[in-house]
Amino acid sequence: MTSLKKGDRIISKSGMHGKIADVNEKDDTCIVETLAGRIKMERSAISLDLSSKLNSIEKK
Repeated sequence: MTSLKKGDRIISKSGMHGKIADVNEKDDTCIVETLAGRIKMERSAISLDLSSKLNSIEKK
């Protein structure tokens, strides 16, 4: 998940859906916006980048 950027929609390994609000390259974390608020999580906790998947569906 090294290509994550602000605005990408993601799903965490625990099943949480959200949108990337900020990426911190120094400590390999990101801030994820959810309906409940903002959460700081490790990039390794992200299982799927929905933005790239949604973009590939739109191109078909």
